[in-house]
Amino acid sequence: MKRRVIRVSAAAFIYIAAILLPHNLWQLRLAVFLAAYLTAGAKVVYNAIRGVFRGQMLDENFLMSIASIGAFILGEYPEAVAVMLFYQIGEIFEDYAVGKSRRSITRLMDIKPDSANLKTGEGIKEVNPADVKPGDIIVIRPGEKVPLDGIVTEGESSLDTAALTGESMPRDIQEGDEIISGCVNLRGVLTVKVTKHFGESTVSRILDLVENAASKKSKTESFISRFAAVYTPIVVGAALLLAVIPPLFIEGALWGDWIYRALNFLVVSCPCALVISVPLSFFGGIGGASRSGVLVKGSSYLEVMSKVQWVVMDKTGTLTEGIFHVENILAEDGFTKEEILEYAAMAENYSNHPISLSLREAWGKEWNEEEITRVEELAGKGVIACVKGRLIAAGNRKLMKEKADKTENFPAHEAGTQVYVAVDGKYAGCIFLSDKIKDGAGETVKVLKDEGIKTVMLTGDSPEAGEKAARKLGIDKVYSGLLPVDKVSIVEEIIKNTPEKTKVAFVGDGINDAPVLARADVGIAMGAMGSDAAIEAADMVIMEDQPSKIPGIIHLAKRTMRIVYENIIFALGVKAAVLALSAVGLVGLWAAVFADVGVSMLAVLNALRCLKSGIK
Repeated sequence: MKRRVIRVSAAAFIYIAAILLPHNLWQLRLAVFLAAYLTAGAKVVYNAIRGVFRGQMLDENFLMSIASIGAFILGEYPEAVAVMLFYQIGEIFEDYAVGKSRRSITRLMDIKPDSANLKTGEGIKEVNPADVKPGDIIVIRPGEKVPLDGIVTEGESSLDTAALTGESMPRDIQEGDEIISGCVNLRGVLTVKVTKHFGESTVSRILDLVENAASKKSKTESFISRFAAVYTPIVVGAALLLAVIPPLFIEGALWGDWIYRALNFLVVSCPCALVISVPLSFFGGIGGASRSGVLVKGSSYLEVMSKVQWVVMDKTGTLTEGIFHVENILAEDGFTKEEILEYAAMAENYSNHPISLSLREAWGKEWNEEEITRVEELAGKGVIACVKGRLIAAGNRKLMKEKADKTENFPAHEAGTQVYVAVDGKYAGCIFLSDKIKDGAGETVKVLKDEGIKTVMLTGDSPEAGEKAARKLGIDKVYSGLLPVDKVSIVEEIIKNTPEKTKVAFVGDGINDAPVLARADVGIAMGAMGSDAAIEAADMVIMEDQPSKIPGIIHLAKRTMRIVYENIIFALGVKAAVLALSAVGLVGLWAAVFADVGVSMLAVLNALRCLKSGIK
């Protein structure tokens, strides 16, 4: 970018110097204009020549080159250089916008664990995970990432699986349980017998899945490239017919006159207004999105977003906060809701489990820690503690069946998480916790549906939790209990059954969402709490984790494309009129140049409207 700006600035300086030279010094003037032309457009001409030899000649490079060379042949040196300068300035605008967004996006975090603690006859040895073989024994300490898939042979703990499943509920494991790489060991030392090579481990398969999904995604060409692919052959073909047909079929028509008109036709047809206004429109759209907290990695993604008819979303961290909140409390006779919450929060005082943190936050009061004694945490069950002289058990059904009577009074199973509380061996009540839906998520779904956009939710959570969230939000369809590969398969099926002109967007935040973010027509990641892998795989990033930005992105994309098409229709309309007049010899090159410059200025002013666009 820096080299391109320096090169274009130097070309502009030389161009101005050439214009100021007296016309009688035509040889020097030609040399200076040629220097400006080569400084600005040597690479464009090189790409055009290379395209000819590769059979890809009718692109924007060829169009810029043939029009500018034609202008040189006609002696219109300022116009020849201006063609290249306009083109390069337009490219700089777009590259700058994309580069600014990319610099704001975190690099891909390497989720592969750096080492594994291999158990040998000489003790624990830190080795590369790739050097560990199936059957080897590894040790995983609290806070460490699980490096390889295996089976627990010794120890009990809880695993944070959020990076892989997207769900905030830790998984309790004990001897004999299978564990997968990529999880984080929250507490307790684990001894694990490795069952798979590192290359076959879960975390490696997810990284491979991201790469494969990205390779299946169709690469969207830049708008100018696709426009030039249609426009260039039409213009070149018309110029050839204009140069050849009249001299062959019209009596008295001179070859020299009609070749001159054909060259004039090519110069007039050069879409200077488009090559600067179209990138500038996208620059404005990307800039408007960036000011609103949405980073866009390229102009092509704005174009794709304007055609989105399906929005597929992850649940936890995208539509919900991914944090447990107390939703309801049921108290048995003899106990109040406040007492049950206080006992549970105090009993869980020394635990770092997400449910314990949520209970303490819900209680929100200070207490004397001396009132809490004999705390015992039971893996996979809950906590037992003496609180204010009373024996409190807080945990799941397993714990209650061991520590409380009248368990037949348990409430029916509901979506979410339940913490049962017993006081001195007597069942006292139940606390219901659930993942809170983000502010504006329901309104987002409603706005999308009102605009005819179908909504789908994908989650690794249980069917009960998925259905409950979908009902609250008004989602059209929900798929639950999914692994990363399942999410990719579902999105691929939606893409397969969707008309080519309509697109599918996916919104997610976790490492488990990275493959499907890469596969969707346009992937949107949550940037504040989202994983680095998701941010890197996505095409757009919502920095504030607000799902309410999604309809705004679609509106911004449509507005940007509307301004782009306005410029195209206006520029081509004026071009067509001038070309027709030029072809029959009614106007000279000066009129064409004037019309081109005037159209360019008006198109640029129209494109600047995109800069005022923002996401509501």
